[in-house]
Amino acid sequence: MLGPHCNLLPLLTFIVWSCCSLDGVASEPQIHLLSARCNPPDFFLVSNSSILTENLNATFRDIRGQIMDQKKHFATAQKGNGENFPVYTLFQCRNYLSTADCAACFDVAAVQIRTCSAATSPSPGAYVVYDGCFIRYNYNTFFNEATQTFDGVSCGNETTGGASSAFTEAIQRLLTNLQIATPTIPSFFAATKMNVSNNGATVYAFAQCVETITTKGCLDCLKAGYSNLQICLPFSDGRAFDAGCFMRYSTTSLFHDNQTIDITPLVKKGSSNKLGKTIGGIVGVVLALILLALFAWIRQPKGNKTVPRGSNMKSDLTEVSKLKGPVTYSYNDLMLATKNFSEENKLGEGGFGVVYKGTLKNGKVIAVKKLTLHHFNRVEEDFESEVTLISNVHHRNLVRLLGCCSRGHNRILVYEYMKNSSLDKFLFGNKKGSLNWKQRYDITLGIARGLTYLHEEFHVRIIHRDIKTNNILLDDDLQPKIADFGLARLLPGDKTHVSTKLAGTLGYTAPEYAIHGQLSEKADIYSYGVVVLEIISGQKCRELNVDGDDEGAFLLQRAWRLYEKERHLELVDKTLDPNGYDAEEVKKTIEIGLLCTQASADIRPMMSEVVALLQNKDLLENIRPTMPILIETN
Repeated sequence: MLGPHCNLLPLLTFIVWSCCSLDGVASEPQIHLLSARCNPPDFFLVSNSSILTENLNATFRDIRGQIMDQKKHFATAQKGNGENFPVYTLFQCRNYLSTADCAACFDVAAVQIRTCSAATSPSPGAYVVYDGCFIRYNYNTFFNEATQTFDGVSCGNETTGGASSAFTEAIQRLLTNLQIATPTIPSFFAATKMNVSNNGATVYAFAQCVETITTKGCLDCLKAGYSNLQICLPFSDGRAFDAGCFMRYSTTSLFHDNQTIDITPLVKKGSSNKLGKTIGGIVGVVLALILLALFAWIRQPKGNKTVPRGSNMKSDLTEVSKLKGPVTYSYNDLMLATKNFSEENKLGEGGFGVVYKGTLKNGKVIAVKKLTLHHFNRVEEDFESEVTLISNVHHRNLVRLLGCCSRGHNRILVYEYMKNSSLDKFLFGNKKGSLNWKQRYDITLGIARGLTYLHEEFHVRIIHRDIKTNNILLDDDLQPKIADFGLARLLPGDKTHVSTKLAGTLGYTAPEYAIHGQLSEKADIYSYGVVVLEIISGQKCRELNVDGDDEGAFLLQRAWRLYEKERHLELVDKTLDPNGYDAEEVKKTIEIGLLCTQASADIRPMMSEVVALLQNKDLLENIRPTMPILIETN
């Protein structure tokens, strides 16, 4: 069902993902691709494709934030204006999905649909439909469209056997009831089930409309869906979809029993009342909800505000004072714990200061970072606000900040201790060769998850600025934890920032940041791509290769040349057992690293998309990285 100008890749019919995790519900893949289409290209966009891409990326960030922060299953976003190639994006996932599964479906859908905007002749609009979610973008508004845009149907290939006529009649009755009941529900979503007599089968069904269309639009769309589904009977599974709705039935359990509703009263009411009365009832319900929300808002303590996503730095630091503060350690206790910051307790030294191992009086082992003062020239209040913010960042792939200490000109941070030290020791140091492929892959995925949290899931977007193997620590199970996040600076309100003070390490630093000082989360993504290539190759990014055809090449040059020649596997660390990894998986991971290091920041994937690519490498089938730019390091 792909359009003639579309370069969307074919996915496997079923991909194992984070399926419904509800107890008692059969495993059901939510990213089974049903339909995808790119609109015919607009050649006027060719010279302005970067603006379209930038606006599209902004809407994706907005929508993912709504999913994660507000637990939404339906979201819209708009970026740009008539003179700046506006982008309108709509996303919806099935209401029975968890927030995590909804976000996972979005991540896969974002990768899929991005191939339309990233093509040589970018498309001004596209849509993708999965079992679990639906995404669409266009440079004209479409949020009120319900039918006659891309109506489609997808049927299973198994019949129920036995009394097929009874099954067909039961499904028709169930779907008829759903199309009547669903428009009367404020969320435009209903899930139900029924037992088929003389057959023994249980049929699960649900209907869903996008929340920006009218009640009549929802009803019209579901009527068309009901009509289309007739061709699927008596197959055991059927799906119908259009611009404004999705309807499905299946003998496979799709949702937990407690997510179903009794639609009988709604059906009786819908059948007996005129449409105008139904609309009036919905308006009444909505007004009641508004009044309840207003009452709740009035009752809410005015001090319990949250920091809005994308707010500016000054506002962030004002609001962060309402977060839970870090533990304050006494300077004397930290001196005692580190043996007066002795050389024997020194763990390492970086751009932000020196790190020492410490043991508190209660026996707890900690890492103590004594900050280099010139990096922190803000007043005391600003320092405490920033540390408070960082201490509220909790993720399994981020090093936990336990507390801080201020005394005179001393600024000290106290972290959880990682006895396995940093990743560079396992790749280039005295532990070189001790990581197998699975461990390297898990580290690659864990870093991506940690950066996704910093960029897209924490209520303030945090750019690390110095992602490198030295700043990736390993816990007892060799799971990665990113260190030093939030110390350089938090991203201001807009997504880019020109900084006069370059942070980072050459070799890992994105070209737009190193050359122009232009900072965005895409700078971290570039650095991450370099780290991925280091993990695979066991070669330092600033180290010249001295073997083979690529003698004298830095790592990024070498990786690109081998990719162009389709000789990816020559990049693999020679200490890895060739029988210990899947060659295709390694090749795809190399390509993901190259996607992250593309010269243009606009076409690098978001970190959530990187996670999706790592977990579903079939998404890479028709995605090709473009040439990176090497920043000379000598």
